[in-house]
Amino acid sequence: MKSNIKQGVNLSSFIFAMLGVLFGLSIYTFSYAEGASYLSDDPNTCVNCHVMQEQFDGWNRSSHKAAATCNDCHTPHNFPDKWVVKGLNGWNHSLAFTTGNFPNVIQIKEFNAHVVQENCIDCHETLTSNVHRSNEEEALSCVACHGNVGHGR
Repeated sequence: MKSNIKQGVNLSSFIFAMLGVLFGLSIYTFSYAEGASYLSDDPNTCVNCHVMQEQFDGWNRSSHKAAATCNDCHTPHNFPDKWVVKGLNGWNHSLAFTTGNFPNVIQIKEFNAHVVQENCIDCHETLTSNVHRSNEEEALSCVACHGNVGHGR
């Protein structure tokens, strides 16, 4: 009986120790990666990862700098969708950069391209509603013609 209790205590101690190590590593990684900065709308956060420097520099030279931050274009404008997308992208970005599994030239994924398209329409619908009307069955993509507008080249 004493042996079973001792094994249970040892197993519990081991589990708590491993949870402590996992928690400690998580806090360290969050701190090292400047995780709290991702909760803001500060565009400087986007260059925490050096692969975004070109996009950040382009945005700095674009007309959108005066009117929009990265989140204005790349996350939904409503709550809670903004935070769901930020969380999903944060997870995907941290996984990609931790494993080194990302392309040398950053490409937007279809899901995020849809978010950007919705935001283009949300901000510019009044301005473009009479100019860019086409066959209702034919979906126009803003970035098909204005691909680098937010990241000016």
